Amino acid sequence: MSAGRFNLSALAVRERSVTLFLIILISVAGLVAFFGLGRAEDPPFTVKQMTVITVWPGATAQEMQDQVAEPLEKRLQELKWYDRTETYTRPGMALITLSLQDQTPPSEVPEQFYQARKKLGDEAKNLPAGVSGPMMNDEFADVTFALFALKARGEPPRQLVRDAEALRQQLLHVSGVKKVNILGEQAERIYLSFSHDRLATLGLSPEAIFAALNSQNVLTAAGAIETRGGQIFIRLDGAFDRLQQIRDTPIIAGGRTLKLADVATVERGYEDPATFLIRHQGEPALLLGW
Repeated sequence: MSAGRFNLSALAVRERSVTLFLIILISVAGLVAFFGLGRAEDPPFTVKQMTVITVWPGATAQEMQDQVAEPLEKRLQELKWYDRTETYTRPGMALITLSLQDQTPPSEVPEQFYQARKKLGDEAKNLPAGVSGPMMNDEFADVTFALFALKARGEPPRQLVRDAEALRQQLLHVSGVKKVNILGEQAERIYLSFSHDRLATLGLSPEAIFAALNSQNVLTAAGAIETRGGQIFIRLDGAFDRLQQIRDTPIIAGGRTLKLADVATVERGYEDPATFLIRHQGEPALLLGW
């Protein structure tokens, strides 16, 4: 070994006080860095994407692109942190995915999505008649970390939903819970059953029954009365809020006035076939997710 070559080990042994000081300094710095590390079971992260869905029944894919997607894309390009949009169109529907720039500060993302909603809402007035939407979704970062099944043998689904709603309101007060979803709820329906032979005998058509229901189930503003204490608004309320009201709907048949219940059966039920069903241990149930 050359005598002039630098020897770190020899220097460390010779300068013991300096070596000890450096060891202590590095150890303290390591402990500070270790305890300063971020730790979380579910660390927060920001998704910088939003989806926009528009529906236009009967339109071709090209019409969706030219008359719906392009105007919306141009409004989204006005955003400060805009990066790109990816659009998928098919007959009757357009799906736009908005992506913000990678360097967008997380604190700016909610404001950018708010501005996007405003711009799309303004542009919706200029879309062709018959277009539904745009419908926006920017909640990809919401994660369900717990699922609880709620079931009660023999209890009507409607009552089970009410119980789930009561639990949902209580869970929303738990610290850290931002959203509680009820999964597996069945949509209620009013079913109208009739015999075509009986309708033909009475000189009725299904269209006449539907027209009578539509003309009855309406809300009409009838003006207001000015008083010294303010305005009293008048409303002609013909909307159905009870099953018996539907059964009592007047139907004109052959010069006679009949009730709907005289020519048809009106029952309350649930969507059949159901769009979404949940079973827990072989029994119908609802799920509470938060």
